[in-house]
Amino acid sequence: MTQSSDENYLTTAEVARRLQVKPETIYAYVSRGHLTSVRARGRRGSLFAASEVERLASRSVEHPGAIERIESGLTLLKDDELYYRGHLVRDLATTRTVESVAHLLWTGELTDQGPFAAPPDSVQLARAAIAVAPLTARMTDQLRIAVAVLGAGDPLRFGLAPESVVSAAARLIGVLVDALPGETAEGTLGERLWPKMSTRPARPELLDAVLILLADHGLAVSTIAARVAANARANLYSVVSAGLGALDGQYHGAATTIAYRFLEQTLRDPVEALSDQLRSGEPVPGFGHKIYQHRDPRAEVLFELLADEPVLETVQTITTQVGTFPNSDLAVAAMMHAYDFRPDAGEALFAIARIIGWTAHALEEYAQPGLRFRALGNYTGPDSRPDRS
Repeated sequence: MTQSSDENYLTTAEVARRLQVKPETIYAYVSRGHLTSVRARGRRGSLFAASEVERLASRSVEHPGAIERIESGLTLLKDDELYYRGHLVRDLATTRTVESVAHLLWTGELTDQGPFAAPPDSVQLARAAIAVAPLTARMTDQLRIAVAVLGAGDPLRFGLAPESVVSAAARLIGVLVDALPGETAEGTLGERLWPKMSTRPARPELLDAVLILLADHGLAVSTIAARVAANARANLYSVVSAGLGALDGQYHGAATTIAYRFLEQTLRDPVEALSDQLRSGEPVPGFGHKIYQHRDPRAEVLFELLADEPVLETVQTITTQVGTFPNSDLAVAAMMHAYDFRPDAGEALFAIARIIGWTAHALEEYAQPGLRFRALGNYTGPDSRPDRS
């Protein structure tokens, strides 16, 4: 569109100053239809009608801009591979402990780390809180309750210095794992979690691998919720609570449970289960991914660790029929069936793993200017009218 002679126009820089946003945000407004850019004959760059800019400014509040991109040095998803701070995650999952990988995400240093501490008084407090939950409560429900109570019981929770947050996160994860119902064990997180999940002979390296593989996955919806909370300077317990709230949605944390139930049906009759699923018109649970194009590297690692388990024969059968690759949800579900995990274990593993990632993202947000998240809202209701009564 070219410039009209009877309109006052502003440059991109002038619009950015008027709306108090970055120039990049102006281009996002154009792509969304909030602003119209025009070209002036004989001039370079875009111009914007001042009247349109003022209308946009009048709809805005103190900070009218939306954060279009979140810069993060944590996780890279590239060419169907997953990296934490430049380290290939498939290698970390089979050569490092969960504690060491958590330290990598939190501090940038990959060094050997001991088990996460679990002070007995904190474990007792968390168990007392969990005991109040009804018998129908899932493990993720128990985790949410415990996180809230542990936060209320920590008088130093508002300390946001990096060393304070790292210490609190390690302690929180250690306490949550030990407080869950079941026998208490020592060692890595995988060794401590196994008796909470299964009565079968322990293979803690599986759980250690799962926790590493699922610790972070970029800006997933629960991670964005955690970052928004952190940017408002919420303490770590509140950040984790925000992440757990988003994780509880049917499109996020529940995916593992849905894959588990579908695999349960296929173990009885693969053809019938797949036929029923295809007839429903819904996607086959545990297959494909919005980011990965040809493979999910997390699933590949878990399937390699489960190579001798009969459940993989069923996975291979339905994979051949579906025609696309299985994702981490199906891999975790296969592990759960192979070792008779309780049905809600997958979601709990996902939640505990993501606390590691949410903490890392919170540390990044604590270093950013506060309250930088404010999306532009366009009012679509009726025009305001004076009260003539």
